[in-house]
Amino acid sequence: MTRRQLIAGAVAATGLVALAGCSGETENGDGELPHLTLGLTYVPNVQFAPFYLAAQNGYFTDAGVDVTLRHHGESEDLFGALSGGSEDLVVAGGDEMMQARDQGVPVVDIATIYTSYPVALIVPTDSEITEPEDLAGRSVGIPGPFGETYFGLLAMLRAAELTEDDVDIQHIGFTQQDALSEGHVDAVMGYSNNDIPQFAATGLDVRAVPLGNVPLVGIGLGTTDELLASNTDALRGVVQAVGRAVADIVADPAVGVQAAAEEIPGTLDEQQEAIMTATMAATVPLYGDLSTPFGLHTGPWEEMSAFLADAGLTSEQVPAQEAYTDVLIEAE
Repeated sequence: MTRRQLIAGAVAATGLVALAGCSGETENGDGELPHLTLGLTYVPNVQFAPFYLAAQNGYFTDAGVDVTLRHHGESEDLFGALSGGSEDLVVAGGDEMMQARDQGVPVVDIATIYTSYPVALIVPTDSEITEPEDLAGRSVGIPGPFGETYFGLLAMLRAAELTEDDVDIQHIGFTQQDALSEGHVDAVMGYSNNDIPQFAATGLDVRAVPLGNVPLVGIGLGTTDELLASNTDALRGVVQAVGRAVADIVADPAVGVQAAAEEIPGTLDEQQEAIMTATMAATVPLYGDLSTPFGLHTGPWEEMSAFLADAGLTSEQVPAQEAYTDVLIEAE
């Protein structure tokens, strides 16, 4: 079974999925709650459990906002719906948002979701590659020259004092599992919390090689400058609701698995449930220990701005203070 088939079976729903949040009246009787559409990338996945749980448990409504969750189409641009006005928020990497801002999309990161970068170098367990420096002279597969796996590769090489010419970089699409299992590449770039459980479910024995100290910021919640100015209270409600759901999942990861399972039609088999459980368990550490207010930006934004420009991923350094804000984060 291929990785894509596993994803289709374990975390996919047919077509685009729209999950409508509850609407009602605010406590002061102003009428219907403000409505926002939140874009989730790829197909339905247990990684999006906090959003599913917030919708299912009425946390968005409790926070005073009506939210529709929307999964992007397979070929849809990550920020297309946001810049086109059909989405109000989007889940994306901080690095992806900074690059999009450089390209004219007025996106700003309003809340950190993953406090550490989720990308890793993935190799067979018996591989001689134990640290990034060992990749010299070997081949590595990536989906393509885009997104977090590509950014992670470039940052990892730089931290290891390697260049792109020192390794054989192969653009393999989303076929990392097949490419690695069939020996077409020595390693692949993937997500430590998602790809490794997917690989393991098919009997492919792999391990993650950490990227090292890379100046990259992981998954966050983005909106536009205009909406940040005009819908401040509603956006703050979204952050509060998602943070509430994250706290629930950190306390009991099983509730995240159940929330995701409710969004998948049909009955999950044992393998599918095992994949989701493993993915959820690997995702929880990425939320951090919640000792600081949920959403607070603590990542290396200034360093990332310099890296992206130096690597040619942005045309110039994007002012970090324009790329993220903590104005919506609740102080403890």
